[in-house]
Amino acid sequence: MPKAVRFVLLLVGAFVFLFPFYYMLIGSLQTEPDSTVRGAFPSPDNLTGHNYAEINAAINLGRSLLNSGIFTGGVILGTMVFGVLAGYALARLQFRGRGAVFALMLLVQVIPFQLLTIPLYVMIVRGYGLADSYLGMILPFAINSTAVFVFRQYFLQLPQELFDAARVDGAGELTTLVRIAIPLVKPALLTGVLLTFIGPWNEFLWPFLITKQQDLQPLAVSLSNYLTTVAARAANPFGAVLAGACVLAAPAVVLFLVFQRRFISSSLESGVKG
Repeated sequence: MPKAVRFVLLLVGAFVFLFPFYYMLIGSLQTEPDSTVRGAFPSPDNLTGHNYAEINAAINLGRSLLNSGIFTGGVILGTMVFGVLAGYALARLQFRGRGAVFALMLLVQVIPFQLLTIPLYVMIVRGYGLADSYLGMILPFAINSTAVFVFRQYFLQLPQELFDAARVDGAGELTTLVRIAIPLVKPALLTGVLLTFIGPWNEFLWPFLITKQQDLQPLAVSLSNYLTTVAARAANPFGAVLAGACVLAAPAVVLFLVFQRRFISSSLESGVKG
């Protein structure tokens, strides 16, 4: 394929991918909503930052962002800790039933979370009494079978001689994991953090069910409540909602841009190993 044609195709693809983000940003800055084609290219007189102030006054963006950060941080911490421990055990420890445990873990991945919502709600709220709490939001997502699988595959690629030498030197399994295995799978840790971040940061259903207090709700839930309760009384509800969506999307975009090179290299390394 000629380079010129390839460049044009990539340019068109980039435009199609980036235009929704551009339209979201422009819509969040418009004084009056404009759903026509001209709305994508508004005049400077129709641009303002009032929508951000309005959505902040309605739902307290700072508090909602903090709640999203605590929820996402707790999920990432649980995913990394349990993923590393379980992945190492399935890859390097010999015990009866290891294959069955791994097969069961793969089976869990095909069960949709929505199917488990009601029993999880009954267990977390009625059984543990964790309604309206950060722990109640975090617990169902603290163990991620996909992360366990990724870490297991990385640990399997490490030379067995490293672990044998560590055991000869008298190192226990936990010491071997912390001092030898984890430093060698840093790309997997970074990939796990980046991939895990998106899920809880955008999660709506479970926090919506588990939290009724507004000062505990993540940003995605607060925006939904704004749409159903306050938006009808707003001067420009369309712009205010888009302003909230921009704030919700900004951390994920920044995180990807900052770690883009490391993330791509980690993905390539994981694809060629084997």
